[in-house]
Amino acid sequence: MDMKSEELLGKKIMCEDLEVGKVKELIINADQWKITHLEVELTKEAAELVLGVRKGGIRNLLAISAIDGLEQTINLKVSKGQLRIYLIPPKPQS
Repeated sequence: MDMKSEELLGKKIMCEDLEVGKVKELIINADQWKITHLEVELTKEAAELVLGVRKGGIRNLLAISAIDGLEQTINLKVSKGQLRIYLIPPKPQS
């Protein structure tokens, strides 16, 4: 299935019954021309679960290996307890 990047931006990401956040950016490995991560704006609930902070709007990178499928939302194949393995803070811009 082909898809434009604009169709992914803003799409909700779900892990079990938890809304993890929304896609803000696509991270592409330019050498391989492959999407490696989605930059996600975390919900308050996901930020608290994964990072221990009570603040929404924090952005992290989600490894695409955690993705199970794409419908109205992006569904993850990992459990809520495994989320911290697949979410990493973005590197600061130089």
